[in-house]
Amino acid sequence: MQARIHFMEELARLNHDVLAMGTRVEEALRKAVEALRSQNVELAREVKASDELVNALQLKIEDQAAVLIATQQPVARDLRELVTVFKVTDNLERAGDHAVHLAKAAIKLAGEPPFRQVEALSRMAEIECEMIRGAVDAYLNHDADEARRVAAMDDEVDREHKAVVKEVLELMREKPDTVERANRIIATSGFLERLGDHMTNVCEAVVFMVDGSHVELND
Repeated sequence: MQARIHFMEELARLNHDVLAMGTRVEEALRKAVEALRSQNVELAREVKASDELVNALQLKIEDQAAVLIATQQPVARDLRELVTVFKVTDNLERAGDHAVHLAKAAIKLAGEPPFRQVEALSRMAEIECEMIRGAVDAYLNHDADEARRVAAMDDEVDREHKAVVKEVLELMREKPDTVERANRIIATSGFLERLGDHMTNVCEAVVFMVDGSHVELND
């Protein structure tokens, strides 16, 4: 009984750090898109600097999970939860990387005439902030239904991405002098699109943790 109590206490500490990691990634994404919209270089640099904290949390969480697996020898659902932790942190870290890419784009585009597609990028980021929060909540609450709901939101991100690419390609044909900056908008939209994929991966991992089934939640 004492061993079980110890395991649950350690798992609670680990999950507290998962929540902190998800919160930091969401905050980085919000700051990055605001930096892009307002051409705020200093805010973008804050996002780049904060990525080290996200990476450090990933290492801490994964070390904690590895120790629990080695010392507690969990089975069944407990083991699935600890295996899922690695998938959650890996995808959160990659989402954080994409927030950094967005911040870098904000720095490079600062001082240039803004593209109206930045508003679409902002909408994508807002959806993905909700996806990050929802995916982490689904993990913490062992809620497979919530995971499926969050994953479905990625369809809207994909639609926005396709619309941005189409509009920017048309703009490039009409105004060849915008090609370099326009390409940066397309690349930035691509980073955001992939961020949504990573949150879908988290949701799939949550379904596996809860049900033990491997699913693809987004084609």
